[in-house]
Amino acid sequence: QVQLAESGGGLVQTGGSLRLSCTASPRTFGSYFRGWFRQAPGKEREFVAAINWSGGSTYYADSVKGRFTISRDNAKNTVYLQMNSLKPEDTAVYYCAFGTRGGRYYDGPTYDYWGQGTRVTVSS
Repeated sequence: QVQLAESGGGLVQTGGSLRLSCTASPRTFGSYFRGWFRQAPGKEREFVAAINWSGGSTYYADSVKGRFTISRDNAKNTVYLQMNSLKPEDTAVYYCAFGTRGGRYYDGPTYDYWGQGTRVTVSS
């Protein structure tokens, strides 16, 4: 079974930082895009960031560009989301996602496997 284990969520004040982690198992799991999506209370799921696993190219939603950074550690089979300058509107459950095929990196259907979600709450 392919599983994605997320961690790093929590409660932080406006302007603070968090780093989310997502590790895939088994270690032989591969993907084309690995990304992060989020869903705020009462809102639809939205794209946050993605990375092309082969080439390393990164992509960001306009709302987080300049504040969030997606990165990878191949040895640990882990993708990270460093979140800085957090705002209350960043409050959401964050999901990591791995896609095995090419497609639109910002579309949920591109991804085949999803993590369980980790909650991020930013207080004002």
